[in-house]
Amino acid sequence: MSHKETAEQILDLIGGEKNIQNVIHCMTRLRFNLHDQKEAVQNKAKIEAVKGVMGVNVSGDQFQVIIGNDVPKVFTELKNIAHIPENNSGSSEGKKKGNVISRIFDVISGSFTPLLPAIAGAGMIKGILAILLALKLVSDTDQMYIILNAIGDGAFYFLPILLALSVAKKFGSNIYVAGAIATALLHPTMTTLLTSGDSISFLGLPVTAVTYSSSVIPILLAIWLTTYVERAVDKIIPSMFKLVFVPTITLLIMVPVTLVAVGPLGSIIGNWLSLGIGALFDHTGIFAGLILGGTFSLIIMTGMHYAFTPVVMNNLTTNGYDIILPAMLSANMAQAGATLAVGLRSKNKTFKSLAYSTSMTALMGVTEPAMYGVNMRLKRPFIGALIGGAVGGAFYTAVGVKYYILGGNVGLPGLTSFIGETFLLAVLGVPISFVAGTIATLILGFENVENTSSDSEAVPQEDSKKETVSQEGSNAEVKSEELASPIKGQVVPLNEVPDAVFSSETMGKGVAILPSEGKVVAPANGVVTTLFATKHAIGIKTEHGAEVLIHVGIDTVQLNGKHFTTHIEQDTTVKAGDLLVEFDIEAIKEAGYPIVTPVIVTNSADYTEVMTTASGNVDRNDKILNLK
Repeated sequence: MSHKETAEQILDLIGGEKNIQNVIHCMTRLRFNLHDQKEAVQNKAKIEAVKGVMGVNVSGDQFQVIIGNDVPKVFTELKNIAHIPENNSGSSEGKKKGNVISRIFDVISGSFTPLLPAIAGAGMIKGILAILLALKLVSDTDQMYIILNAIGDGAFYFLPILLALSVAKKFGSNIYVAGAIATALLHPTMTTLLTSGDSISFLGLPVTAVTYSSSVIPILLAIWLTTYVERAVDKIIPSMFKLVFVPTITLLIMVPVTLVAVGPLGSIIGNWLSLGIGALFDHTGIFAGLILGGTFSLIIMTGMHYAFTPVVMNNLTTNGYDIILPAMLSANMAQAGATLAVGLRSKNKTFKSLAYSTSMTALMGVTEPAMYGVNMRLKRPFIGALIGGAVGGAFYTAVGVKYYILGGNVGLPGLTSFIGETFLLAVLGVPISFVAGTIATLILGFENVENTSSDSEAVPQEDSKKETVSQEGSNAEVKSEELASPIKGQVVPLNEVPDAVFSSETMGKGVAILPSEGKVVAPANGVVTTLFATKHAIGIKTEHGAEVLIHVGIDTVQLNGKHFTTHIEQDTTVKAGDLLVEFDIEAIKEAGYPIVTPVIVTNSADYTEVMTTASGNVDRNDKILNLK
């Protein structure tokens, strides 16, 4: 099928030219903002079946059609047949802000994602301490325990401060002023005053006693409002006085307003949400667990699971435990079981290996590779996983399993978060969910995966005629080589990248770098095969045949080249270490985009092994990938 035919079919299935509000493309996908997503979503399976389409992803108000390396050609054909104006085809201007619900989810997700490493590390330490206490290997009066407990508990107690910084970045306000507001709320004298039981007022206005430590919603609301106050003050203060008076006036307004109105309102909202969830479980029993466990994988796919975080935090603070996250554990274990079933039944050696490996990562709490790489790809195993999650969720609700310590992992390593009176029941629920997902998938079955001639690619038999994504210049006789890091920063496993197309290795194997310096250099000698006008992504074919994609940040195509400077042109021959692109890290982060940068070998199928050889911090030109 030609690129024009691919574009024509996509256009028809998304509702035609009249339904397109805006469309741009990045390195791998077409990104549509549609007037009405309903028809496109209904036709999702048909779009995925179009030759040349790798998949579909819906992110908020953006409908994304994943094409791969041929996306510029499909985009060009789409632009020609749909007669899309130039100012509506490659720019992010005119993009809808989205409805209120999607924007709330976006704020919560974007605010909590940067905090996950701190929460995960602190949660794991608290879990280890809980084990040591349960085994009576330490006493809670030991100095070692007190120090370790402070390390584990600090991130949660002072969560409003961490969250204030993250939310301020999301809204584009001053992060240090936001942090100062949070520190005022948590100041020891303020805490003592609010917990004294005495009547409190400020300038005659009553101050409600609210516990701000470990809280979420009050600081979210406070920093959101701070953004507007700060901007309003900034407009009326002369430039020569801004440095001193803008933060001063903002603090003098927002701290009292938070104490008098915003904080109590946030606390009430949090309590209502917790009471609502509690009432649902109290009145519907195991049915609530069955529904939540059976749908949590779908919730994770949409990113809506972050919306539960304020409720979970409030449950932990108010009740000392949570009843929502057990359902997430059951869903993750069921995904692992479903992929194991695929591995047991698959006749394709490559796909069998993929299923087994992703089953293990799902057991560890990382389910995206299992969901996107195996279960959703074969469809029925995903249904089997939902059934397994429902069974596990119903069990956890029936026996009253409780979650005690918030951590970043909801898998086997995160079982420490369940240590308490229901710990053994939590552990028992793992094999129940896992086995239920496995059995359900084996019963439902799935279309087998046929072997290609080289067994290096696996496609479902029912889609065996589907065209694979073209990779121009793919060299079947590639040579082994090592690739250097194109960026100075911290190595991040690909499955931790907050974009399913990269984390599921749909585009190929590789690694990601969290930049500490805004420079991109060539990872090897080669030729620049792709350089987007938006400057955020570079494709290089090395002299030994590796096709490397360097994608600076996530969704940074929306910046339309802003904050990026290129130093080369397409078809330029480069040597390892040559400067390719510079980018402004802080400006991109302030614009609300993650800066983690995937480095992908898009022709991974041409290699027996693509192995990450570095961890921690790396400098430019340090070796990070070994291709064999």
